[in-house]
Amino acid sequence: MSNLSQLKPQSLWENFSKICSIPHPSKHEEKIVAYLMEWAKKYNISVKKDKIGNLIFKKPATKGMENRKGVILQGHIDMVPQKNSNKVHDFTKDPIETIIGDDGWVRANGTTLGADNGIGCAAAMSVLQATDIEHGPIEVLITVDEETGMTGAFGLEPGLFDGDILLNLDSEDEGELYVGCAGGVDVNISMEYPQIETHRGFVAYNLSVKGLKGGHSGMDINTGRANSNKLLFRFLIHSMRSFDLKIAEVNGGSLRNAIPRESFALVLVPEKEAKAFEAEVMKTEQIFKDEFAKTEPDMQMKVEKTGLPAKIMAQNEMLKICKATYVCPHGVERMSDSMPGLVETSNNLAIVKCIDGKFTVNCLVRSSVDSAKMAVMYKIGSLFDLIGANVKYEGAYPGWKPNMDSPILKTMMKTYKELYGKTPEIKAIHAGLECGLLGGVYPHWDMISFGPTIRNPHSPDERVNIESVEKFWNFLKATLKNVPLK
Repeated sequence: MSNLSQLKPQSLWENFSKICSIPHPSKHEEKIVAYLMEWAKKYNISVKKDKIGNLIFKKPATKGMENRKGVILQGHIDMVPQKNSNKVHDFTKDPIETIIGDDGWVRANGTTLGADNGIGCAAAMSVLQATDIEHGPIEVLITVDEETGMTGAFGLEPGLFDGDILLNLDSEDEGELYVGCAGGVDVNISMEYPQIETHRGFVAYNLSVKGLKGGHSGMDINTGRANSNKLLFRFLIHSMRSFDLKIAEVNGGSLRNAIPRESFALVLVPEKEAKAFEAEVMKTEQIFKDEFAKTEPDMQMKVEKTGLPAKIMAQNEMLKICKATYVCPHGVERMSDSMPGLVETSNNLAIVKCIDGKFTVNCLVRSSVDSAKMAVMYKIGSLFDLIGANVKYEGAYPGWKPNMDSPILKTMMKTYKELYGKTPEIKAIHAGLECGLLGGVYPHWDMISFGPTIRNPHSPDERVNIESVEKFWNFLKATLKNVPLK
């Protein structure tokens, strides 16, 4: 692991290094939560854990700043556990191996880094422990399980905070202030299908689509990156026209909020068609590489012979499942009319499994317009209704509507220009920032989201720009100093 404490600001990087050393994937935050509570006691900082597991810290104003509006610094402590297929790593036990690159970025060794949102949490910790920063009353909210369902934000109760301003430290482009975000809803499909005995005279293959970039299912959905599930089922459908193809298993994607990078299938073809099938895989791989030459240069599609499975999917159900999955929407549905370049509505066909007679699909629909979100979720539901699947709509959360008259927005715009000589960009984000949920519980909060520059979150290619972290930190300190009067 690299020595992050050599970087500036030292306090922030030391805190981030400590976070990296303690396993904290979503649903497994107990070790890092325990550490943070002990850490608070060490620095004599008030801390409590709410009913859902979020941590709330409080620090009084520094001398002369008692008349400023109270500020809540907010981030989430969980991280997305993604690794390369050849990387041996247990996110529940192993520390993140950080690397300081010569290119000015910090990344991890074959895994996600957790800068989303470890850097934000580290910054909040540094404010709490600092003795040389001017600020009014400070509260810090560290939520749990943001990445898999915003559980901490969903479970937040009213009456826990005194502040009026929330600074969410979970955005990923330095020099940009976010004033709105998309809402979302999970679409979960399930269906049982019959299995039959494997046919004689067939050859079994492990078929894989991998090497894709993946990425965040909101912020990266408009980049033109491939979805391994879509490519796999595209190949399966087209191969059924040329071969007597049978399917035993499908296992594609791993996380609802990550664009699928790898998908696998156990398939069978008659022995007499084996060589032609292998050639078709090679041909299709080249077609996919040509189509995605710029966005997916490392794409691979391969087959390897394997032992025959005991059972395969029944023919009629196999066709229904493959066709429905093939036409299931993925990607951008509509761009925003109000903010150029912003995705309004999208869907991520995240996870597809056909294992032991059970078919499951997990999608994440996002939109800054609630009616559009509902339209897409019902479209997906209607599609799978047609094949007799069970459809559930779960985990819906609201978006965050921009307030261009926000007092803290005006303060931060002025502060940034004084620091760096230019006006920050004002944006909304196609992702589920917790601000939407938090604002529903505390509607009086004046909210802004900002952060350092992070690239490829939710993938093993995740990295954070070192220079941007220092700029983000200096901006945060200056903002706290300039917070409006009560």
